[in-house]
Amino acid sequence: MYAEKWNLNMIGMNNLHIRISMDFWEDKNVLVTGGAGFIGSHVVERLLNLGANVSVTVRSNMDFIKHVKDKLDIRYGDLTDIENCLKAVKGNEIILNLAAKVGGIEYNIKHPGSIFVNNIQIFMNMLESSRKLDVERFLTVSSACVYPRHCTIPTPEEEGFLSVPEPTNEGYGWAKRMEEFLSMTYKTEYGMKIAIARPYNAYGPRDNFDPKSSHVIPSLIKRVLDGENPLDVWGSGNQTRSFLYVEDFVEGILLTCEKYAVADPVNIGSDDETTIRDLVNLILNICKCDSKVIFDRSKPEGQPRRKCDTTKAKKVLGFEARTPLKEGLKNTIDWYKQQKSWDK
Repeated sequence: MYAEKWNLNMIGMNNLHIRISMDFWEDKNVLVTGGAGFIGSHVVERLLNLGANVSVTVRSNMDFIKHVKDKLDIRYGDLTDIENCLKAVKGNEIILNLAAKVGGIEYNIKHPGSIFVNNIQIFMNMLESSRKLDVERFLTVSSACVYPRHCTIPTPEEEGFLSVPEPTNEGYGWAKRMEEFLSMTYKTEYGMKIAIARPYNAYGPRDNFDPKSSHVIPSLIKRVLDGENPLDVWGSGNQTRSFLYVEDFVEGILLTCEKYAVADPVNIGSDDETTIRDLVNLILNICKCDSKVIFDRSKPEGQPRRKCDTTKAKKVLGFEARTPLKEGLKNTIDWYKQQKSWDK
């Protein structure tokens, strides 16, 4: 129904979830920082379908939202400058802070300092601007990267500040921990309504396929479809992840903002735990490729296991990821194939 309203031609949007309340979002003035990016563009589309008045912050590329740009209030500017943040926040009731800088293991290992500074600086500016302008509520999008390397499996929210974050993601992990800490302190000191979503490994159409900074799923898809043979994969292949399809990601963070703005983190993820070895084989199978796979144990593989404890999300949000990995991967692969054909 709502996809037809805006003529959204997005893979997977033909089966919109219905648990988010239109009564809550309709006619609300909502700002999405990073609204032209991978996750942000999907959030923007969903908000439009819910009847919200949507503003987005952008710096340059708007390819992912160009089909709805006439429905948006587009606000340009570098969010490391608080004056730009104040201008962006003005007139909005809800702030969804999705602006972030992060990459795959190799990128994160090489750039821990800049990742920390870029993320925390933008976050602090947005949070303080929201406080000054008395917004109704603020969404902090954290990450499962806050968890330590050797955490309980499945991992409960209580371990988010245990020990230190996984070393291969330490810049991002510490930034997200500090974002959560600031959210809690602003709630305590200023009484702000702040929701904290802690998503797991996201993937889907519009993901980052740049080999210099991409995460494991888009990196593997690109290299398989580019014909890389043998296919070199970092680590043993036995390391695990809980992958979260973008539609489920969007539903989870919007539900967190709507139903649980109490500055208390909630895991947003899937109950599934998938080895990288099985992920590679699944991508090869969907792509109908028979490349030889070499697992390079001399390279870092990140956290040994990652699996989301979804108990709290089910209890306080009624949230449960719905998209099977195979279905989500097929949607993502089909989308990437379309982009390759358009580029020719």
